[in-house]
Amino acid sequence: MARTDGGGTRAERAHQQLREDILGGQLTPGQRLKFPELSQRCEASVGVIREALARLAAEGLVRAQPHLGYVVTPLSHEDLAELTTARVALESLVLQHSVQQGDMAWEASAVAAHHMLERTPMTERHDPRRITEAWSQAHEKFHIALLAGCPNRRLVTVACSLRQEAELYRRWSVSLGHEPDRDIAGEHRAILHAALERDPELAAERLRDHIAHTAQLLISCAEDEPLARTPNHGGR
Repeated sequence: MARTDGGGTRAERAHQQLREDILGGQLTPGQRLKFPELSQRCEASVGVIREALARLAAEGLVRAQPHLGYVVTPLSHEDLAELTTARVALESLVLQHSVQQGDMAWEASAVAAHHMLERTPMTERHDPRRITEAWSQAHEKFHIALLAGCPNRRLVTVACSLRQEAELYRRWSVSLGHEPDRDIAGEHRAILHAALERDPELAAERLRDHIAHTAQLLISCAEDEPLARTPNHGGR
């Protein structure tokens, strides 16, 4: 397999570039991916692009369509609404258990994860619409740390699995849903504060709002916003 000067394969380089472009919204949901354009974009052969797209398909970022080639995974409002409903119900329940039963080690882990999150740049300097990989990882670790105090491992496993399913939507909500006045850092601080105060109902409510807000932001930025299917939890 052909290699770049840096030692990695050209397909790996193309895969990384296309992955970042999809997660950053430069390649948008449902967009058809044409080999000549991608070859020029990545300065790579069609064979290299084909290999990169196969990896992206395995990751769920692109889909192969008969006779059409590949497209960026479309934004499915129905899927997002269902996923959000499940996350709102389950993650808030797991967080309540964490707040009620988590020990001092759980508290320390959540505080440490939040400390790292707050000190990690959220967007790239050269492109404020592109979320940094470091922030995305810190964000994931913070939310998982909050859930880790729940003693029911099955609930934690399912909740974390749903979070993984939502990753693509979560990235798109930053790159596609412009909302400059939203205080995401403040939302995280509010959730953590309620958890450390051992207020399970308030912590769960703030987490539900946080999850639903992200989903609604992404739905509202689409031209075919399905208002009837907007994720709902108690009227919000």
